[in-house]
Amino acid sequence: MKILLCDDEPLIRETLSDDIEDAGHQAELASSGDQALDLLAKNRYDCVVTDLAMPGADGMAVLAAAREKGADAVLITGHGSIGLAVEAMRAGAFDFLEKPFLGASLIAILTRIEEKRRGGRRPRPDAAAGLGQVVGGTSPAFRRLRDTARLAAASDAGLLIIGESGSGKEVLAKAIHEESARRDKPFVPVSCGAIAPGLLDDELFGHDKGAFTDAKTARTGRFEEAEGGTLFLDDIDDMRMDTQVKLLRVLQEREFRRLGSADTRRLDIRVMAASKVDLDSHAEAGQFRNDLLYRLQVLRLDIPPLRERAADIPELVAHFLEKHAGQPVKPLPPDVLAAITAYDWPGNVRQLENAVCRALALKGRDGDFTPGDFLQTGLPADAPDLTLASVVRAAERSHIERVLALHGNNRSRTAESLGISRKNLWEKMRALGIGGVES
Repeated sequence: MKILLCDDEPLIRETLSDDIEDAGHQAELASSGDQALDLLAKNRYDCVVTDLAMPGADGMAVLAAAREKGADAVLITGHGSIGLAVEAMRAGAFDFLEKPFLGASLIAILTRIEEKRRGGRRPRPDAAAGLGQVVGGTSPAFRRLRDTARLAAASDAGLLIIGESGSGKEVLAKAIHEESARRDKPFVPVSCGAIAPGLLDDELFGHDKGAFTDAKTARTGRFEEAEGGTLFLDDIDDMRMDTQVKLLRVLQEREFRRLGSADTRRLDIRVMAASKVDLDSHAEAGQFRNDLLYRLQVLRLDIPPLRERAADIPELVAHFLEKHAGQPVKPLPPDVLAAITAYDWPGNVRQLENAVCRALALKGRDGDFTPGDFLQTGLPADAPDLTLASVVRAAERSHIERVLALHGNNRSRTAESLGISRKNLWEKMRALGIGGVES
């Protein structure tokens, strides 16, 4: 897609344009609302991504111009601007993001816009899709997981996936979808924890034109986007109780209404959900509805953390080495593989993959790898008199510098790998004096 990115902050323009182009789109930049309006008058764009608050013409003016030209619009808002964001959604914005946010959140929205512009059609999964291509190892725990996942793919029942952060819940859900009878229809992921509570209903149900003040266009919700396919609700433990009630009704009746509409729409979707916590305990504590839990976990998959299936680590390492090197890599020395296998990997498979990427960035695919290439902590080895604070500072600086190098100093992708926002990364770089950003 051709995308116009408008923001008056150079750092945001730089990092988001990297993300947009890395995702295969074309990005054109504007540093002000006035410049964006000028570009919109002269050019055609599929989507406009614009900050809401800027000197001169603001994001609402850019939104109006984008909608007049037939472009979708994504609004970027600052903290405390949820009211304006809701107004923008009612005025026809496709979605909004509240600062700070990860680049992956924007790319996910752009993917949805692209699918909508194709009429909701996704390419048929290729030969690399499906459970047969999910790399996880040969441990009994993983074999049981994959066998149960195959049974889940053959069913259309509600599915709940439980697993720690980084364990691959969405990867598994998508593989199940791609092996199911719904494979030719959309797989639509929704991160319940990443959407402002006041907007999750609109995100799921959509709204009709005129549903709210200044709702000049209708908006399709995720239920409709997933028609015939699979809706994946990640971090469903973050869903508010009032939205849980509405979701339960949809699952029971297989129908829904857009916000502001009197028309009931029938629904043919499969719902999968995922949680990083045990929802049974949440329900017992009154933090999640029991009746909704019963609907969601007709089938249940528990992804064991990597520390409980260490036998799978060698196969995963070999897979990630080949994947990121672009060709087969010579086997690791036994002492290196033993050290990697002995580590507990609190960040699970995601952390392991990042460690492999870092090792390749440091040594290259033909390098003589050592345990430290994968397990570097940045801790001084011979300085027992250092304070804990100084050791932690040194470790943090060292790790950030390595991840920056891995991603070619792209701060957006670095922040995503570290699991923090760009703003948080910028603040840490300034505090640690990294990359010329002084405290």
